[in-house]
Amino acid sequence: MAPAVATAKQQAELLKRDGNTCFGKERFGAAIEAYTEAITLCPNVAVYWTNRALCFRKRNEWTRVEEDCRKAIKLDSNSVKGHYMLGLALLQREEYAEGVKKLEKALDLGRGANPKGYMVEEIWQELSKAKYLTWEHSSSQRVWKLQTLKEECEKALEEKISSDVSLQTIGEGSDICSIVGFREQKKLLLQVFSKASEADIPTEVPDHLCCRITFEIFRDPVITPSGFTYERAALLGHLQKVGNFEPITREPLDEQKLVSNLAIKEAVQAYLNEHGWAYRL
Repeated sequence: MAPAVATAKQQAELLKRDGNTCFGKERFGAAIEAYTEAITLCPNVAVYWTNRALCFRKRNEWTRVEEDCRKAIKLDSNSVKGHYMLGLALLQREEYAEGVKKLEKALDLGRGANPKGYMVEEIWQELSKAKYLTWEHSSSQRVWKLQTLKEECEKALEEKISSDVSLQTIGEGSDICSIVGFREQKKLLLQVFSKASEADIPTEVPDHLCCRITFEIFRDPVITPSGFTYERAALLGHLQKVGNFEPITREPLDEQKLVSNLAIKEAVQAYLNEHGWAYRL
């Protein structure tokens, strides 16, 4: 039995290579056939399923993408591509909450496996896009509700002042006092609604939430022994390409001494939760 199993695995790997070759040439149909044969021989290998899902993604066959990715995740719960493409498939059918969760899972897994890998950046871009679209939809709803409420409040205020003026029976200056009071109350009303809409108005992200290398909002912040915080991928790129020293202090720096800055990470997440427009940056 052992030799037969080994042969099946070898044949499946050859088929996977054929599929990869066809995929590289954008012959997605032929690639799907190769991966399908590999799955038939060795159905418990997650990568065969995710490779086929990638082909279906290229053909916009999102139902098939979802099916293959769910199978891959059952076989390998740490499959970055499985969670990533499943998230994309869920977004396609407008299951935004679940889709975002899968993308976040893929991002965490990707960062753990290879923080500088192309997949991490690609996943972040898709996650940011999904988060921004979710915020944009919610923002539009909030703006509409605030505008409607503001108009109703202004109308009620005008009706109250009009009623008060019509009932005035004392002094010639009563009408003037009412008009002045109306203006003051309306000014206060506008200030209240202006304050309520501030979170949906794009501004500049606070400096302490941005990397000193990329000048962008943190995604995966790490702190060095000297106490400075950087974006992990950017700092690792600096260590590899420029030298093993910290960009600001110029002190020697070993990659192993980097520690996730959980406080900044939580602060960034809290900020993004309140200012979803920042995902677009």
